[in-house]
Amino acid sequence: MTDKPFLTDVKTLRERARRHIEEGAVTEGYTANRENVINILNEALATEIVCTLRYKSHYFRADGINANVAAAEFLEHANQEQQHADWLAERIVQLGGKPNFSPDGLLSRSHAEFIEGENLREMITEDLVAERIAIDSYREIIRYLGDDDPTSRRILEDILAQEEEHADDMAGLLQDLPAEA
Repeated sequence: MTDKPFLTDVKTLRERARRHIEEGAVTEGYTANRENVINILNEALATEIVCTLRYKSHYFRADGINANVAAAEFLEHANQEQQHADWLAERIVQLGGKPNFSPDGLLSRSHAEFIEGENLREMITEDLVAERIAIDSYREIIRYLGDDDPTSRRILEDILAQEEEHADDMAGLLQDLPAEA
């Protein structure tokens, strides 16, 4: 422990809170490059939108004797990916940015691809690959943000935890799937 005070004196906090009030939640203590963070979050948003669409496609296209369990997972994951997109969009707005929902360039902004697969095995495989891409890219973003933007980092940590669950689910489905499916 040092003799350094834990908290800036209250008078200073109050004075800083009144400066640049138009910045909303972004105070002088925010140390990240906001433009870079918004761009990164928009890439993550595109990734989540692509994953939502791919899972929805798989939900509606899954067929065969083994499809019921997989389809239920696809729908659950699609809904969770949409929630992730909503969290990211909300954070982008808090940072003073504009969430990019434009379909133009969606795939080029996304880290994940949109590969549909021709059968249930391929669908599950493509979902697992996409989850693994999201896991690695979100880990890198979390490291990049460090302590400069703890709120965005926490949101991405929450998303990362669910992406890891999704990957585990897809790996389990793939393992349990008969070879001919």
